Amino acid sequence: MNNLLEELRGGVWAVWNRRWLALSIAWGVALLGWVVVALVPNTYESEARIFVQLDDVLAEQIGIGAGARSRDIDRIRQTLVSSVNLETVVRSTRIGDGVTSDTQMEAAIARLTEDVTVVSQGDNIFEITARSGRGDLSENENAELAQVIAQRMIDIFREQNLGGARGEMADSIEFLDQQLSQREQQLQAAEERRLAFEAQNPDLVGGAQAIAAQMSATRSELRSVEADLAAAQSALAAINGQLASTPRTLVVPGTGGGGNSSLAQAESNLAAMRARGLTNSHPDIVAARRTVEAMRAQGGGGGGGGASSQPNPTYSSLQSMLVERQSNVQSLQSRAAALSSEIASINASQAREPGAAAEATRISRDYEVLREQYDELLQDREELRLRGQVESERSAISFEVVDPPTTPRSPAAPNRPLLLFGVLVLAVGAGVGTAFVLSKIGSTFATAGQLERAFGLPVVGTITHNFTEAGRALRRQRFKYFAAGTAGLGVLFVVLVGVEFVQRGGVA
Repeated sequence: MNNLLEELRGGVWAVWNRRWLALSIAWGVALLGWVVVALVPNTYESEARIFVQLDDVLAEQIGIGAGARSRDIDRIRQTLVSSVNLETVVRSTRIGDGVTSDTQMEAAIARLTEDVTVVSQGDNIFEITARSGRGDLSENENAELAQVIAQRMIDIFREQNLGGARGEMADSIEFLDQQLSQREQQLQAAEERRLAFEAQNPDLVGGAQAIAAQMSATRSELRSVEADLAAAQSALAAINGQLASTPRTLVVPGTGGGGNSSLAQAESNLAAMRARGLTNSHPDIVAARRTVEAMRAQGGGGGGGGASSQPNPTYSSLQSMLVERQSNVQSLQSRAAALSSEIASINASQAREPGAAAEATRISRDYEVLREQYDELLQDREELRLRGQVESERSAISFEVVDPPTTPRSPAAPNRPLLLFGVLVLAVGAGVGTAFVLSKIGSTFATAGQLERAFGLPVVGTITHNFTEAGRALRRQRFKYFAAGTAGLGVLFVVLVGVEFVQRGGVA
């Protein structure tokens, strides 16, 4: 601890012993630093905030969602500081007064890119900040230029958000109209080729897929007709069986009555049962047959009066049904033959013209593809046109300038008082540091302890520096000069800070 205090005392003595050198270096560094700070131009900053509301029921209904509009605005925010927009700002402000070449324009745009920032604050607030700190302009001109740049950025944002979207919509509709015109011509040409091919090859209309579908449908219909034909033939055979077992005439008994009348009545009942469709194994049929056979075995059931015969109505009805079912069978046979002939014709056409079938398939496929493309483009154009009308008449965006850009009253940068103070601290440190380093380089010792440690010998004593009266007067005079020099450095710093505040207050 004693050594540390001794070193501190030695350092203070070394600096004080070279105080004039330290003061001179401090003055030199301070003056140089303050001149550099004075040459740094003030930068003025103008800020503006805009509010964008994304809410419209009709826009949501036709597909213009808030998410889509938000992405559009975010895209505009990102492209707002593009080279094209910044070039517009340069040409519309006094920045472009001295720009005469492409190189100068690129340099102006590069500098303006650093001076303009667009920041999103939440979902609906955007902050535009413009700065101007040009050395060739005065303080007032820099402040006004910052406000003009911010205003031009707001104008560009409004134009891109409102007018730019409508222009893009019109360009998109025009492009779709051109595409529709081209697709319509191609579709007409494809339809003419298809009609010409169908006129030459009616059996190959639709291509291989259509032919295969036609073949499948024809075969399915043929199977259905064959099933119906089998059922009709079975029904015809049943009618023939019933007709064979039904008598043509019925015996009508005379006035005398007798067994023949009973036999005729029994046979009539049996024929009626068979006409109703009852089979020979039916119990009623079996009983009726036994009755008829018993009466016949008894010789007609005894003698009787005269009898007459008349046509059997059941037999006539069965003949009518027979003719109808024969006609149905013939019709189904004709339909089956026609379908078989059509299948054979399709097979013959495919075997005879395989290349034509492939051509038919290609023509049909090309026509369908072009028609689908045309329908999709037509639908897209109508949706886009409706969307454009909604955006033009009922914009989904509410644009409002919350804080308009104003002319700044004080510079935003640099913080000149802080820089002046930093230069003062640096100057004092440079002077003190230089004096201390020189004391270490020299061969003098500030204390007896340093001398003992340097030579390893004990120091018997030290001799105090005594001054005469004239020496003490000279010493006091030099101390006053030194104090005046040190105070002058501080006073100059205060004056410079005061001038800075006066200049800030003088900006209109």
